[in-house]
Amino acid sequence: MLTAEYCCSVFLQVIEAYHTSNDVDEAFPFQDVEHDIHHFLKLKSWIDTVQWHLEDIIRKPDLPPDEFIHTKRRIDLSNQERTDLVEKIDDWFSNQFAHVTLVENPRINTETPAWVIDRLSILMLKIYHMQEQTLRTDVDEKHIVVCKNKLEILLEQKADLCFSLNALIQEIGEGKTRMKTYRQMKMYNDPATNPELYNKN
Repeated sequence: MLTAEYCCSVFLQVIEAYHTSNDVDEAFPFQDVEHDIHHFLKLKSWIDTVQWHLEDIIRKPDLPPDEFIHTKRRIDLSNQERTDLVEKIDDWFSNQFAHVTLVENPRINTETPAWVIDRLSILMLKIYHMQEQTLRTDVDEKHIVVCKNKLEILLEQKADLCFSLNALIQEIGEGKTRMKTYRQMKMYNDPATNPELYNKN
């Protein structure tokens, strides 16, 4: 069964692959079997990594207005792709646990495995970039110390989140926790539910 540690290793591989070019327009570089969990994890991390850098770009104070709008719309699209992919990962988990017999009155977790994996993907990006900050030579010692302290906290969060994800997956496999998912049902991207899109007048 999938483990949190494996997810982290995949995410780090993808983050490092992105930073060989550090280009938000770079195409997804991995050739995997589509609809395979390993492909889903790599694609998830790639989307998150590109969006991380788009979020940096959009905060540039001298960014031209047309580029700001273009970047903002890319971020909006990325968020939708991220959500859709998380739901695909949860579908994969549902299929993996379809045979499990539930105990009486199983609990339902506040987050599904895929949404925990989503948090772990973002956390790996925070760790990578905070580590970068600790290695800078163009800042004072105070900046380095602050970033090292933050890095320690992020690494502690990673350990806790990995433990929690592994425990959740084990509990679902044992039937102690019910694998139940809800679609995000975002409305603002849907022309049928966003009044700014369906109200023409």
